[in-house]
Amino acid sequence: MAQQTRQRAEKMRPSGANEGTGSAAPASGRPPVRSAPPRSGPARTGASRTSYAAIDLGTNNCRLLIAKPSADGFVVVDAFSRIVRLGEGLAATGALSDAAMDRAVAALSVCAEKLRARQVTLARSVATEACRRASNGAAFIERVKRETGIALDIISAQEEARLAVLGCHALLEPGDGPALIFDIGGGSTELVLVDSTGPSPRIIDWLSMPWGVVSLTECEAAPEDSHVDVRAAAYARMRARVADAIAPFAERVPPDADQPRLLGTSGTVTTLASVHLDLPKYNRQLIDGLIVPTGSMRAISQRLSLLTLDERRALPSIGPDRADLVVAGCAILEGILDIWPAPRLGIADRGIREGILRCLMDQRL
Repeated sequence: MAQQTRQRAEKMRPSGANEGTGSAAPASGRPPVRSAPPRSGPARTGASRTSYAAIDLGTNNCRLLIAKPSADGFVVVDAFSRIVRLGEGLAATGALSDAAMDRAVAALSVCAEKLRARQVTLARSVATEACRRASNGAAFIERVKRETGIALDIISAQEEARLAVLGCHALLEPGDGPALIFDIGGGSTELVLVDSTGPSPRIIDWLSMPWGVVSLTECEAAPEDSHVDVRAAAYARMRARVADAIAPFAERVPPDADQPRLLGTSGTVTTLASVHLDLPKYNRQLIDGLIVPTGSMRAISQRLSLLTLDERRALPSIGPDRADLVVAGCAILEGILDIWPAPRLGIADRGIREGILRCLMDQRL
């Protein structure tokens, strides 16, 4: 099964991107992330020499993409990603900690250097749930501007959902009826019901629930040395919290019984897809665009929920950076599958950054 599924993975051609990231210019198969036609000719003069950048500072990660327009979308010329855990401790204190802010500023300083080195012409930098929720979020934004020169925009949950959809909707399986796209973040999870029949997705309904892998872990994770029964109980509590938060959305958007389509973009789904393929290390070319049976994703989620922290760390597809957070991601994923029982799950290793780049290149921001 894993070999058959590998063959369905979208083949991508990176262009100068760091290992672990890739280009949005596929060799064949699924449609690329495309830019709409320019509004006027002069605006695209010298477009091949223009570099655009997108920074996404989330609750758990800091990510950067720098790209140039191409005939079939855009080509990534540089990329950066670092786990910073900006939202660590936020659920308990309501504020960003000094250590978390220091980690984020260090990562953003790397981004600033890359922006200068690549002579970026136009960029947009956004911050999401951690900064939305923190009492000192605005002060942190000011510090980032002062120390790195990067002007972060704290975007709304609705804008976050819109950008994620723009960045990954090209990977939706063809079909009729609405589709569900979701993004499991560090501090929140966005679910978006879309009509994908037109050239661009139309958002029908959406939900931002206040549970992501960091916030849910901090509330319900089992102690590291706990008995398997304790771990199982903690996972059940996680799933119950997700079910409560997702219930209003589930009542509004019953799935299409004929062909429910589902696409996920987040570290959770890409990590679980890596486990599904039994990869010795993460490979974006095999993951981005992959279609996985949801039964397999459920089985992996339930198995991981019962492993100890050390056992999860020992899995090469997970490793030490995600081992403590992946169980919460599994609980959120299962909650989504409960309300949208699609037979398959599309996996996207793209999202907000790609959505920003699309908008910048289309002159929509």
